[in-house]
Amino acid sequence: MASKAMGLTVSEAVASRRSVRDFLPDPVPLAVLERVLEKAQRAPSGGNVQPWNARVLTGEPLARLFAGIAEVLPQGRAAHAPEYPVYPPELDGVYEARRFGVGEAMYEALGVTRDDKRGRLAQYFNNFRGFGAPVLMLVHTPRYMGAPQWADIGMWLQTVMLLLREEGLDSCAQESWAAFQQQVRSHTAIPDDHIFYCGLAIGKRDPQAAINTFQVSRAPLDEVIAFEGF
Repeated sequence: MASKAMGLTVSEAVASRRSVRDFLPDPVPLAVLERVLEKAQRAPSGGNVQPWNARVLTGEPLARLFAGIAEVLPQGRAAHAPEYPVYPPELDGVYEARRFGVGEAMYEALGVTRDDKRGRLAQYFNNFRGFGAPVLMLVHTPRYMGAPQWADIGMWLQTVMLLLREEGLDSCAQESWAAFQQQVRSHTAIPDDHIFYCGLAIGKRDPQAAINTFQVSRAPLDEVIAFEGF
């Protein structure tokens, strides 16, 4: 069924969703976020466990979080304390090639060369300003949850991101925030017995920003899917 708000089909929402890394400052109404998240409660989960939990920040609470992260960013990796590895250390082959390729495409769109360490660092720092998004959702789950429940959270996040497109909004899922989970915890009430998973920046994309328009490649279907018995 097409969206009543934006006239988007599911296919159009999927095609137009991307990781937006330059947001307009326009505020996002609470009513819109509540509508999106209420609908997203229909996302599937094994045994109907619904393992997702989140805190949604804007305004002064968000500004305080950004300021807290900014204080430790100059420490570099010394300030990192992730609770899980974002990428497996064994990542290689086509998987590593895809990861490397999208990063290089992003920097090329920004005009940042490989030897421009200052430019690359500045873009990295933008992660922890939510790329200018007016809203940041912080996702967490009980520590005892396993891989199946993390998969459930991923399905819920995708549902949220597509529903945001229906509302004319954009997002960027940011596992990079996991590196600073200590600072996140010091500025929010995430329970100690929960693991902090990721941030989700939410707002409206700047349609003129080069970082929001470069081509993000996808593997051809025959590289990742095998059909049998058809």
